[in-house]
Amino acid sequence: MNKLTRRAAAIILSAGFALAAGTAAAAGEKAPRVKFATSMGDFVVEVYPDKAPKTVENFLTYVKAKHYDGTIFHRVIGHFMIQGGGYTEAYNQRPTRPPIQHEGVKVKNTVGTIAMARTSDPNSATAQFFINVADNPSLDGNERDPVGYVAFGKVVSGMDTVNKIKAVPTGAGGPFRTDVPKTPVVIKSATLVSP
Repeated sequence: MNKLTRRAAAIILSAGFALAAGTAAAAGEKAPRVKFATSMGDFVVEVYPDKAPKTVENFLTYVKAKHYDGTIFHRVIGHFMIQGGGYTEAYNQRPTRPPIQHEGVKVKNTVGTIAMARTSDPNSATAQFFINVADNPSLDGNERDPVGYVAFGKVVSGMDTVNKIKAVPTGAGGPFRTDVPKTPVVIKSATLVSP
């Protein structure tokens, strides 16, 4: 190998190490976390922009705008999920941004995962979210609803608070006939925190 070839090989090798280091640094980046302070305690969710970038961006936009502060968990089904982020304690619906495009299910709807709520239209998710309190494979897609619900993160601390919320007595409330906590479970704040 002459000097020029050895030098070219060294540059290529050096570039390869730099690329590998850059990839490792990118892989080592911490996922964003959001702390929810509720009337029943706190919990923290970690979100995955690498799995559902548009969904995470939408969710974090609501967090940064303080949209969730003062909203309630208005739908609690103890063997299924807890849903919130859309209504105030007086059952006034918060205004939302335009709905987002469904990104596909890349994270399974298992215990502790957070997903976007929506109507039967897959592209209708806005601000409301739910936390799975059971493994819900039917939400990953089935014959009736083949596209499923986009999970985009997971509770990483405070699952005891989520379990307290799932156990509250429910009934009718506001415009809803069932599944509303009899004592409101209020989201006092949702704040982006360092991982």
